[in-house]
Amino acid sequence: MSQEKHRAKNNRTLTLSENEKKIYAEQIVQELRQFSAKEILDKIICADLFSAMEFLPEKFVDLLIIDPPYNLTKNFGAMKFSKISDSSYCEYLESWLPKILRVLKPTASVYVCCDWQSSADLYFVLKKYLRVRNRITWQREKGRGAKSNWKNSCEDIFFATASDEYFFDVDAVKLKRAVLAPYRQNGMPKDWNESDGKKFRMTHPGNFWDDISIPFWSMPENTDHPTQKSEKLFAKLILASSPVDAVVFDPFLGSGTSAVVAKKLGRHFCGIEKNLEYCLWAQKRLDLAEHEKKIQGYEDGVFWERNSGK
Repeated sequence: MSQEKHRAKNNRTLTLSENEKKIYAEQIVQELRQFSAKEILDKIICADLFSAMEFLPEKFVDLLIIDPPYNLTKNFGAMKFSKISDSSYCEYLESWLPKILRVLKPTASVYVCCDWQSSADLYFVLKKYLRVRNRITWQREKGRGAKSNWKNSCEDIFFATASDEYFFDVDAVKLKRAVLAPYRQNGMPKDWNESDGKKFRMTHPGNFWDDISIPFWSMPENTDHPTQKSEKLFAKLILASSPVDAVVFDPFLGSGTSAVVAKKLGRHFCGIEKNLEYCLWAQKRLDLAEHEKKIQGYEDGVFWERNSGK
């Protein structure tokens, strides 16, 4: 477990008491055996993915969200990933991706996160086993500047499916954008609406997303995980590619964002995470989600632009 950190007065980063650690540890699956789909529904499995894969049931997953280690040197507590050659990273992906795909239903969808350095390697491996349909690029409003290079401020998510038959609800992920130059036809609004004196248009989502905020210390969803994805980001994936009561599976669960968002949106979840501390954070977030369903940036069925106050 990490040592207690001194935090600023208004820091809302999730913390755990010693008593909470004991309570949540009992709710996490830590003993591997052959599981049925019912036994691991809405459960977190604390285990190494390579050990746990063989115990998972087949064809129980509607949506697979994967946020694996990028090909960067990064310390994840229970595991440290060191940057390797492109060919070695492809071998790493090949060591687990084909094996995990047996959990997918024939109509399942898959999203895999990456950055620009690992994007080409990931695509090369994905297209061997799945139908790759798109690459989403989302803008990180944070990022380190560089004197001799462009600031790295985007990440990618590949969208793939197990077959040509899959679920996609575009209406669930349309973006509400302000209309700055409203056009009328025969005196009536053309392709826009007005509410509370504000003019807006519901637009189809593209594959570039500039409305995502990285979790930070003043947001209640924030944890100390080094590469945590935002709830709003995963909400788009889950709403677009799974119906209510579907099963969302995440084999690199981290601090639990995919599971928490699935629960908030009325889906089932299952996740695997090697780091027990991350599992405990995820379990507490799931507990909090029993009563707090809000997803920052998503309100009244609408994804709002960044910094819109929603």
